Formats: sequence, structure tokens, C-alpha cells
Amino acid sequence: MAKVLTSRNENYSQWYQDLVIKADLAENSAVRGCMVIKPYGYAIWEKMQAELDRMFKETGHENGYFPLFIPKSFFSKEAAHVDGFAKECAVVTHYRLKNDEVNGGVMVDPDAKLEEELIVRPTSETIIWSTFKNWIQSYRDLPLLINQWANVVRWEMRTRLFLRTTEFLWQEGHTAHATKAEAIEETEKIINLYADFAENYMAVPVIKGLKTESERFAGALDTYTIEALMQDGKALQSGTSHFLGQNFAKAFDVKFASKEGKDEYVWATSWGVSTRLMGALIMAHSDDNGLVLPPKLAPFQVVIVPIYKNEEQLAAITEKVNEVITKLKAKGISVKYDSSDNRKPGWKFAQYELKGVPVRLAIGPRDLENGTVEVARRDTLTKNVTEIEGVDQYIENLLEEIQTNIFTKAFDFRKENTTKVDTYKEFKTTVKKGGFVLAHWDGTAETEDRIKNDTKATIRCLPLEYEEEEGVCVYSGNPSKRRVLFALSY
Repeated sequence: MAKVLTSRNENYSQWYQDLVIKADLAENSAVRGCMVIKPYGYAIWEKMQAELDRMFKETGHENGYFPLFIPKSFFSKEAAHVDGFAKECAVVTHYRLKNDEVNGGVMVDPDAKLEEELIVRPTSETIIWSTFKNWIQSYRDLPLLINQWANVVRWEMRTRLFLRTTEFLWQEGHTAHATKAEAIEETEKIINLYADFAENYMAVPVIKGLKTESERFAGALDTYTIEALMQDGKALQSGTSHFLGQNFAKAFDVKFASKEGKDEYVWATSWGVSTRLMGALIMAHSDDNGLVLPPKLAPFQVVIVPIYKNEEQLAAITEKVNEVITKLKAKGISVKYDSSDNRKPGWKFAQYELKGVPVRLAIGPRDLENGTVEVARRDTLTKNVTEIEGVDQYIENLLEEIQTNIFTKAFDFRKENTTKVDTYKEFKTTVKKGGFVLAHWDGTAETEDRIKNDTKATIRCLPLEYEEEEGVCVYSGNPSKRRVLFALSY
């Protein structure tokens, strides 16, 4: 049988670690702080990637690829940007190894020092904007809508699989526009796209909002975010979209000739989501039995397990199963038939439950006689028996129901764990319990820092969906025009 997981209530952090490893999603690598994404975990990422890529292309974006290495001097051109990433950068200083004649093995060749050090990309704004200078001359070249699927490196001291690793996978969009209004429209379009993906594919409800000045992306004028609530009551930033103004265009002298013939600096955006979404998917839905995957992102949506005593029974079951598989695939449903003889059905049931397969079918000789099949749902852990005839339509409807049910459960959890508070005493008590806290803030960085130092809670965003509301800051007592979203976070 599959190994039991640590209970979420007993140790949420250990439960997460157990689940990532035992469900064959990822494991720690020989390189400290880096991870190996295993085939099952990568299959989920590929599903995410495919849907997002489709959404990007439907909104006019094209994929490109830019160098992994960025000259150090590029980071000096945008002051806020270098300040934001300086402490996380991995630096390449030499280009060659040689045999170590004294100690054996190899050593860095001291004569192979680079004239200029190269930074392993933590993000690609600088290298991309140096390239955009060659691509943009006229208003006819705009808008320029580019996306890149890549890996990045940000040196981390404390790592956790998917949530925070030194190297991770992501996509990063970089766009150039003729006007400020067009760039802001692009920034908002992408944060809405991310929210659509999170809610309709990942089944994770999110709150859209603006980051405070201290929480903005380095070099941005505004950062939009989507914030999700995990089952332990902590927030997870799940995607960001940045309005960069003309900062990078000025840093790299990217101008265009307008319709009036004037040279003007372009307006920029950048945006991205990463394999951190895998962490969100796991922590938002899964339980003490293992993964709970929304059908739209499951590597396979249905698994069929035959129950038999001899080869003759297996042959008869397989013949019927093949008919079912053909019908399921015709409806676009992905299915796996596990007729392997090295594990008993009970072990398989537990294993596919651990891996979060949305629907499991079990068929034995008696089912063949009765024209029935046992159907088990992963989201509710319930089973029922239905007729094999028409089971493809039954499963198609069931997968839609499961997708909706998983989202509804997560949405209800967030609603139950979102609290409005009006005093600092109430704020501290509520934050400590976990969940989203809506409270008035006076808008100053000083108050924001003091609350963070006192409670470890941060302002996750200024929610877009909430209108202005007169009040007083829970910490300072000074006037406030709106509530903001606080939480402990990853």
C-alpha cells in the first residue's frame, strides 16, 4: 500500500513535503536549493504551460527566447532593478576549468577570467530591453508582445520544493507600447488572464489587487498581483503583472518615431507565473490522502483498474475496457488503463488516490455480467455503481462537476477565513489564526513596516474589487480611505 502522509493538522509543512515526494512530483537534487521535477509533476506543469501558452497567443503574444547570461553592466542601467535583485544573483566569473595537478580533479583556470562578469538571469528585463532597442524604430513596430518560457536563478538560502527554489521554471512576458494607456491596459489584461487561469483551470479562487510601493517589482511603477489562500491560512502570491512605465526604455534608450515624426520613449510591461503555481495547486486542494487535482490539469483524468483472477477474465475485461477508452478519448478525456500484474487492485486504488486522479473506474467479472462499473471520485472519496453503457457521457458530466466542486470548496474556505477588523488588538488575534484580514491602513510605508515587524503579516494587495471606504488605520488611528488585504504568507 502507498505510504501514509503526515496529517495536515499535525504538521502542515511536513505534510506538503511528504506529498510532493510521495506523489512523485519532485525531489531535492544534488545541487543545494534546486529540485528535480519528476515526470508526473512535469506532466501537470506541461498542462499549465499549454493552457497559458494558448491564452497568451489568443491575446496576440508570440514566444521568443533570450540568453541565460546577462552582462553585469546591464544591471547598472536601472537603479531600482539592480537594488531589487543584487542579493539574489548568481555570477559567472570564469569560462574554463583545468586539471588540478596538485590535488587531483579539476579547478577553475585562473587565466580564464571573464573581462565582464555574467549574471545568470534572475529575470530578463535588461537583456530583453537591450534587444528591443534593435527591434523598435517606428510606431509601426508597436505594440511588441513577447513571451518567453525559461528557467531563472535567484539564490535562496531557505528553499521548499516548488514554492521557493534557487532555480525554477516560469514564463515571462515583456511588451512595448506607444502610449501609457496601452501599457496599463496590457498590464491589467494579463492580471485578468492569470486570474481566469487560476480560477477556471487550477480551481483556485484569487483576489486581484495592486501591491504597495514597498512590495512592487524592482523597477516597476505599479505591480498587479493575484493572491490565493492556502489551507493553512497563509497567502501565496500566484502571479504578477508589472507596469514599468518608461524606466527600462530610458535605461536602454529604446525610442520610436511617432506618427507625428517625434522620437519618443516606449512604454513597457512585464509579467510572469512560475512553477510556484504547482505549490498553489497542491496546497489549495489536497488532503491527508494525497493530491486532489482539478480535472483540467490532471495528467490523466480517468484511471481504469481491472479486477480479475485469471487471464481469461482479464481478456474479457480488457475487451470491454477498450470500448470504453475509445468513447472517452472521443470526448477528449485522457485515460489510463492499469492492467499491470505486479500490484494488487487495493494498492493501485491507494496509489491513484495519492496521485489525485479525478476519477477511478474498477471493473470485474461480475460487472461484466451486470453491465456495470464502479466509479470513485477523488474529490469526495465517494463511490457508486453505474451502467457501462453511456459511462462516457456520465464521466464527462462528472469531470465538470468535480472541477466546479473543487473550486467551490476552495472559495468557501477563503470566504470563511476572510475577516474584517477595525482594531489593532482584533487584527493581531485574527492574523495569528491565519486567513485573509481586511483592515484599514493609512497608506504609509512606516505603518506597513511596523505592522510587519510586529505581526509578520504583510499587505498582500490593495484589492481591486473593493471600493473606497472611509475609516481609520488599525495601527496608527490616522484617516484611511480603503481596506487592504493583510495575511501571513509564503
